[in-house]
This record gives sequence, structure tokens and C-alpha cells, in this order.
Amino acid sequence: MLNLLDFNEEGLVDFCREIGEKPYRARQLLRWIHQSGKTEFAEMSDLAKQLRQKLAGTAAIEPPKVVSDHAAFDGTRKWLISTGEKNAVETVFIPESNRGTLCVSSQVGCALACSFCATGRQGFNRNLTVAEIIGQLWLANRLLSTDQSLNSERAVTNVVMMGMGEPLANFENLVQALDLMLSDYAYGLSRRRVTVSTSGLVPAIDRLRERCPVALAVSLHAPNDALRDQLVPINKKYPIKELLAACERYLPEAPRDFVTFEYIMLDGINDSIEQARELVQLVRVIPCKLNLIPFNTFVNSGYQRSSTAAIDRFREVLSEAGIVNTVRKTRGDDIAAACGQLAGQVQDKTRRTALNSIVAG
Repeated sequence: MLNLLDFNEEGLVDFCREIGEKPYRARQLLRWIHQSGKTEFAEMSDLAKQLRQKLAGTAAIEPPKVVSDHAAFDGTRKWLISTGEKNAVETVFIPESNRGTLCVSSQVGCALACSFCATGRQGFNRNLTVAEIIGQLWLANRLLSTDQSLNSERAVTNVVMMGMGEPLANFENLVQALDLMLSDYAYGLSRRRVTVSTSGLVPAIDRLRERCPVALAVSLHAPNDALRDQLVPINKKYPIKELLAACERYLPEAPRDFVTFEYIMLDGINDSIEQARELVQLVRVIPCKLNLIPFNTFVNSGYQRSSTAAIDRFREVLSEAGIVNTVRKTRGDDIAAACGQLAGQVQDKTRRTALNSIVAG
């Protein structure tokens, strides 16, 4: 049975043609599924009864299932979402006074093994389907619709692909989910309000520029290749020079006139004044914003968060050089929902967990 959550508008048009229906039926289905949150064809009142019966015999609308739902003291919500075979991913909603941001996962685990990331420590199982990616947004809208504390008509106003996994390593499913996020018949988000974060898959950044240029965030985390090789191993394949060149190519198509560089603040590792100056020289030729992220610890991480004083000194160097920067406010750390803490449940096909145990032993 086909799951219609797996189809963007183009895919639904093709599906409708295959069952002998006009293309406009696809747009009706999109509105019912994504705007009204319906899962039963019988409730889609503007579809002919014969069509509803035909759909019921050939397709279904099957969102992912929530395993657990946790709320932090600051209002952050974290859902553990089943992906089958004892695997699960995490989705986080961060409410603020003027927006509601949903952090969406793209893979079960992650193969890139960034040393400071809890997801990377879990290994990798598989890519999420389109239905599993967009289903996180579908679920969040439905689960938040009765939350009286949220002032906006639409609970989720922004989506960041910063959950579990490397989004650009699941490119085809990612862009189809992005299509739905942007479609006026589905979620109607502007390209400025949808952000894809990448550890630096250069060819895929170029493909995203051509296919669906949304806001781009790059996990930089180091001012030179030697350190970045340790923190972000994909740097060995796509070093900083190539990564920054891809960012420059992306900018003319980007919905914002800057790229966001994410920089996790690790005590004694990448937070010195000298490294701040080196970072300035590295990024000053690219219109950018630096998002400094205080490290959020997890079990056996091996790292500590930079002190407030060290972060302030680092920021001062950036600001004096005219580099726009912010410090990300830590949200949801009491339920392990903060940046870098998402781990979910991963049946590791890479055997990384076992190999790490051998090395540690």
C-alpha cells in the first residue's frame, strides 16, 4: 500500500494520473493531508465518493508513530519517533516569543562520526524516507495544535534540518520533503524559514543550490584543516578551502544574503583568542553569520563546554573584525534535546559502537 506522505506535489500528480485522475486532485490531497492533517480519505469531503473509495483501495496516509513525548522546563518538546526494527529518531520543537522552530532528523544515526556529537557516536542504520522526514512536521503540527501556550496560528514557523543525521547524505528524500515544506498546498513556509545544516558535503551543496536553495548552515567548528580533520572527519575529503568555495557558489541563489557558520565551543580545543583571529581571516571574505554553540555534554563525550568568559573573549574578536555573531541559547538540555545531544535509538550497521568499545578496552 502506497503511503501518500512519501509524495511531493510532482509525485502526487503522477500518482493521480496513474489512477485516472486529473492533476488538480493532487493539490486537493496535499491540502487535506498536510494542512488539515487528515489520514482518512472518507473525511476528504470535496473528493468524489468514487475517488475516495479508489484511494482507500490503493493508498494510505501513515505518519510515523511517537514512542515518547518529553517537555523541558523551558517549553522545549522532544519526541522519540519510531522508524521500525527497534530504531527511533528524535524531533525537537523550540518555542520562542516570535517563532516556533522544529528541528527535524534526516537519518537513523549518522555515518560522519563528528567527535562531539551524540548522534555520531551511535553509528548509522539508514536514511529516512520522505514520509518519515515530512512526517515529523506533520506530527508536530498535530500534537501542538492543542497547546494553548503557543500564541501563533501556526505552531511551527521555522524548520531546521539539524536533527539526527547529515541531511545532504539523504539528498533525494530531503529535497522532496523540502518541496512539501515550501509548497503553498502543504506547509507554505518561505525558503528563508527552512534551513539545511551540513557538515560539508561539497557536491551536495552544489546540487542543493540547483534543486532547492533554502537557507544554508555549515558546521565549521574549527579555523583550520588540522583541527577540523579531528572534529569533523568529512573534512579530510572536502577540506575547508573547497567547502568555502561551495558556500560562495551557493550565495547567489540563497534566500538569505549570508551563510550561517556553526561553531561549537569546546573548552581548550577551539576557543582561544588566537583561533578566533584565525577564524576571522578564514571567513571574512564570505558574507556570513557565526553561530557560536556552547557544547552540550553527553555521556563519555570527552569534551567540556567553554567557559562564559572564553566565549565572550572569542565573540569580542569576531565583533571587532565586523563578523556578525550570536551565541546559541541552550534549550532543552534537561531532556537531552539540546544541540549535539540527540541520539535516538540506532541499530548500528557500521559496527562503530563495537569498534569504539574495542579501542576503549
